[in-house]
Formats: sequence, structure tokens, C-alpha cells
Amino acid sequence: MIPQKRKAHLQRLLHRLNINMRDLEQLSMALTHPSFLLEKEGSSELVNNQRLEFLGDAVVDLVVGQYLFEEFPHKPEGELTKMRAALVCESSLASAARRVSLGEYLLIGKGERGCGGADRSSNLADAWEAMVGAIYLELGIDAVRPLILKNIRPELEQVRKGHYGDYKTQLQEVVQRHRDDTISYEIIREEGPDHAKKFTACVRINGEVCAEGEGKTKKEAEQTAACRTLIKLGIIEQ
Repeated sequence: MIPQKRKAHLQRLLHRLNINMRDLEQLSMALTHPSFLLEKEGSSELVNNQRLEFLGDAVVDLVVGQYLFEEFPHKPEGELTKMRAALVCESSLASAARRVSLGEYLLIGKGERGCGGADRSSNLADAWEAMVGAIYLELGIDAVRPLILKNIRPELEQVRKGHYGDYKTQLQEVVQRHRDDTISYEIIREEGPDHAKKFTACVRINGEVCAEGEGKTKKEAEQTAACRTLIKLGIIEQ
């Protein structure tokens, strides 16, 4: 049973999302980080959000893929794939989560929270996908489609303007405008079990760290770091 205080908290989130949902236990599960259960006694019967994240990942892919297929009828498959990758990457989904203050509703271990875990992009992106999975199970695709598209609207606008795909190449072209400038990437952190790794990369220009980025693969982490550098340099919009 969910405590009454937790129920009221989740109801505030649903009001913010404009979603009517009865299964608050499943929603609470979607917003339960694995670290919370590791620190909680008698947690063997409780479940974290990883299975719902798996489902939500597929739902987000479907919704975004269908949107792009219908919105850009003349784009080839390869370009649509790049556009979708830019929209469903960790940084984009974490931004969607921040727009609804999802970190406020995340059950997370004290140690992880103390390290800034409630606002960590990887945790927020996972929670967003898990929440989508929970809503999809109860209310179906028609309920989650507007929720997803509304909260990635800024990223959709960037894609519409042509800002998508290979941010590393785009940053490389910017750096190469100055012949003597150099750029390099480094994976500075790896977290999580082998089947669910989280990587953090940094990008350096002339040896100075410009930005960091997270991802489920080393390549995605580097792309996120490059994207944040482009934002910092004013090449693309936040």
C-alpha cells in the first residue's frame, strides 16, 4: 500500500501532467530509483522502475517515430532515424522530465540524492520512460502521445530547423574554423551493472573542458557533451 502522503504527491504530478490515472502503485513504481530500495529495509517485495523503463523506451520510440513519419513525408529513412535519435536521447528525455519537475517525485536513495541524483540526466530520462510505460499500460497510446510530444516540443523545433544528428561532426566543423584549435573526448565515468551501463563523457577544446554529457553508450555520452558545448557556444539553442 502507498502511504497517503505519497498518493497526494503523485496526484499533484498527475494534475501537472493533465493525466487521470487510477493505478498509483504502478506510477509510484515508475518513479522508484533502484538506489531507494537498496537503502530500505524489507524492500524485497518492492520493485524499482527498470522494467517499466524498458517498456516506456519502446513507447517513446514508437510515438516519436510515427510523428516524424507523418510530419516529414519526404525525408528518407536514414534522416528520419537521425532525427528520432536526437529526440529520444538521454538529454532530450531528461529535459522533458525537468519540464514537469519529475525529480521532485522520484524516490531515490539518500546517497544518490546527496550526489545530485534527483537531477541527474540519466536518472530523469529513465524515470520519464518508466512513467510513460506506466501511463501507457493503464491508459494506452492515445494518452501518452500528447504527453510525450508536448514535453519534447523545444527539441522538435530544433529538429525542424535542422539541428539534429551528429553533434560531434557539427562541433568539429566549428572548431576547425580556427586552424590551431584542437578537440578531444574522454569517458570520465562509468556507472551501473554491465547490462545497464551509464557513461559520462567530457569534451575538451584546446585542453580545456567545455561540457560533460551522459548516455547509455559511450557514443551517446560524447554526442550529449558535444550538444551541450554547441549550446554553450551559442551555435544551437537550449
